[in-house]
Amino acid sequence: MAARFKVKRKGIGKMLRMPGMQAEMLRRAEVIKGAAVGLSPVDPHSPHPGHYKESWETDSTSRGGRRRDRAVGYVRNTSYYARWVEYGTERVPAHHVLLRAAQIGGRN
Repeated sequence: MAARFKVKRKGIGKMLRMPGMQAEMLRRAEVIKGAAVGLSPVDPHSPHPGHYKESWETDSTSRGGRRRDRAVGYVRNTSYYARWVEYGTERVPAHHVLLRAAQIGGRN
């Protein structure tokens, strides 16, 4: 006889917000942050060399996602020029640090 399984959406919602799920999302964010730090460019001629590399941070919450119904992890760079490093300008090529870090760290 085949086993039966009935899905309860409320139970799945609870599972997606569990502290263990939030801890796993933070762990994955830390892995991506580690890859981003390793890929971060450093300009030795700038007034603050290494500022971009030191500005990576992670966070997690149990109320994330589009519907605020699941645990998520965040990786961000707080330097004011992080957008220009990631996407580039007409004079500076894009480095895509966070994109490449997510591709590398997302496997772990």
